[in-house]
Amino acid sequence: MSEDLLRYPIGKFEPNLSPTWHNRHQLVQQIASIGTELRELVQDLTLEQLKVPYRQEGWCIQQIIHHMADNDTNACLRLKRALTEDQPVASSYREDRFAELSDYIDAPVEWSITLLEALHKKIIIVLNSLSEEQYRRTLQTGPLGIITIDTAVERLVWHNQHHMAQIKSLIERSCWRTKEQHI
Repeated sequence: MSEDLLRYPIGKFEPNLSPTWHNRHQLVQQIASIGTELRELVQDLTLEQLKVPYRQEGWCIQQIIHHMADNDTNACLRLKRALTEDQPVASSYREDRFAELSDYIDAPVEWSITLLEALHKKIIIVLNSLSEEQYRRTLQTGPLGIITIDTAVERLVWHNQHHMAQIKSLIERSCWRTKEQHI
């Protein structure tokens, strides 16, 4: 398997520059299912398996899950700032250094999955209240430049799917048992 496919199993992020209400509704539904899908994906893994990197020189599954929670915490704050400030500059963080902190190594993944579920419920409440005009509000990010809330929401969904695909790929390549195999 190529390094690029290992790193980006669902491809790199490509925003939909003309989203419809239907697209937005689908994204909200996807956000609502992320926590459950993640929990089901990793529920049968052992602590040793959670500590296996998804690729050489990559993060282990446990680090990925804690990163997903930190990323979505940041995304929730970005969303609220974009709704309450004029084109705020979105803060970033050193993902690589966060992944080296003790909580990424010692905290149970369940804590971050639970955090994701709670954050997503809050995000969904906000998203369901937005008007077309509010979805077009902007924020400034380092990697993507000036983006709309539409693009930020798409990126949040893509980011979670991207990391879950990395985990799933490792599970499949390693021939670990999954929930489906228990049925």
